[in-house]
Amino acid sequence: MATQIPDPPKDLLHDLLIVGGGINGAGMARDAAGRGLRVALCERGDLAGATSSASSKLIHGGLRYLEYFEFRLVREALAEREVLLHIAPHLVRPLRFVLPLVNTIRPAWMVRLGLFIYDHLGPHPSLPNSSSLNLRREAVGEPLRGHMRKGFAYYDCWVDDARLVVLNALDAAHRGARIMTRTELVSARWENGIWHASLLDGNGRGIEIQAKVLVNAAGPWVEEVLPRLGVISRSSHKGRTVLIKGSHIIVPRLFGGAHAYILQHTDGRVIFVMPYQDAYSLIGTTDVPFDGDPGTVQISTAEIEYLCHAVNAYFDRRVMPEQVCWSFAGVRPLFGDGDEDPSAVTRDYVLELDGGGAPLLSIYGGKITTYRRLAEAAMDRLSAYFPNLSPNWTATSPLPGGEGGLSDLSDLPADYPNISANLIRQLVARHGTLAKEILGKARTAADLGYDFGAGLTAREIDYMVANEWAVTAEDILWRRSKCGLHLGPAQCQAVADYLE
Repeated sequence: MATQIPDPPKDLLHDLLIVGGGINGAGMARDAAGRGLRVALCERGDLAGATSSASSKLIHGGLRYLEYFEFRLVREALAEREVLLHIAPHLVRPLRFVLPLVNTIRPAWMVRLGLFIYDHLGPHPSLPNSSSLNLRREAVGEPLRGHMRKGFAYYDCWVDDARLVVLNALDAAHRGARIMTRTELVSARWENGIWHASLLDGNGRGIEIQAKVLVNAAGPWVEEVLPRLGVISRSSHKGRTVLIKGSHIIVPRLFGGAHAYILQHTDGRVIFVMPYQDAYSLIGTTDVPFDGDPGTVQISTAEIEYLCHAVNAYFDRRVMPEQVCWSFAGVRPLFGDGDEDPSAVTRDYVLELDGGGAPLLSIYGGKITTYRRLAEAAMDRLSAYFPNLSPNWTATSPLPGGEGGLSDLSDLPADYPNISANLIRQLVARHGTLAKEILGKARTAADLGYDFGAGLTAREIDYMVANEWAVTAEDILWRRSKCGLHLGPAQCQAVADYLE
């Protein structure tokens, strides 16, 4: 078992204090720590506790963004798709999408042109090009309604979004970063070019941090943080964040096979239908303007009906609201460009650097696919303050568990013949090569401690608490794993009791 990561000395002057433990904050902490900077990150909840665990679970270029001429964003995202496939092979995997053609929404020539551009905006040696489909002859057309005759197929990637955040934070910590979850920024002021920040942890203890640069990566709360810094008048982008709610539903699996579907809805949006956790299908997402507390966001009845209606226009097997097994919703903090259509608001990121007094970098917008490039762009913006900054490095360095790919794990079931191959498969899917640390010298399943069900053992929970900042049952069941979807109330309560 790996030992718990110790905090660095607390009396250091940090180079960066990052506020926010979503994918942008964790990615930037990893990048900066790997360049030798002294980094502290505070997150008032859990890592990936909001938007970054409520995505569509995709690493994708954004095919539909081509309609809005977002060529730079799509090109960058497609390049990142290839990078993430190599540095996180245990979390990111290829996924084939089937796009049934409905000419009344987008004509065939438009779809074909979009896919041609998608194929050629950047190199993608790990994934095939798009292709045409005869849905009446191919198995992927069987679940669809009879009038669906033609379609297209292309590739993007699936990702375990919350684990991607956690492993970025884990790598940052291994490289010296101080990761503080359940720790809120109360206020910050600058004196003589240095930030003096007051934090409050989950036990009510105050923490004082000094840093040369403060990074506001609070996602949907990016503008809420500004008044706590006493610099709200310095931010030219105050009021420019557009909050868009995206919701998803999970239903019993609609079709066999490892592929997914992308459906063109009558309002011009696209809906993804993807395999999820073996027995389920994930359907999403919506785009609804949001005005409220992002921490309490929930799917609405109207959104559930919207998603069901979209799917029922394509599939023979109908989906009804009462079949929803689970749902999740998140608020995407997009950078407003004046467009009133939520689907048209750019998914690109904007970095605002304010150098007055003490440097403040605020991050607006972005998407999980381009988080690593966002971190590199942020470090480029801050390079003037750190003249000895080392070069970019994260594109070729695997995330924890992704070292050497997964080829050396193929013999793992044989190494543990008395432990369920399915349990080992789940450990590998979550932890990659780090699964070996969890299994350790176990000879039987009993050596892994109490089995809570769905392949979740006491040994893995202990590992997540010691190494992944897990505190509550929700952290374990819905972010570090998705076992909550497979467990009953009594089993979930057993996890909570064990943690206490």
